[in-house]
Amino acid sequence: MAWQEELGIEWHYIAPGKPMQNGFVESFNGRLRDECLNEHLFANLNEARQIIEEWRIDYNTNRPHTSLNGLTPTEFATRPNRAQTQNRLYL
Repeated sequence: MAWQEELGIEWHYIAPGKPMQNGFVESFNGRLRDECLNEHLFANLNEARQIIEEWRIDYNTNRPHTSLNGLTPTEFATRPNRAQTQNRLYL
């Protein structure tokens, strides 16, 4: 809270029962839960960190994203700038 106040960043609570107020995060949390957390029984914290990190790397580099027209983030990042601006996405 101190950091947020110091930098003058506004924030708001999400109303109870209204997850659609932060749909992007709710969507990501659902994917993480369904594809990673529900698929593994972690023996300890280090194992959980390793498995979640592997999932994160795959999610952020190798898997296609509908928001990137079915491309992986790596493919999208290597496209020519002109093609990237057609759907108004910038990296």
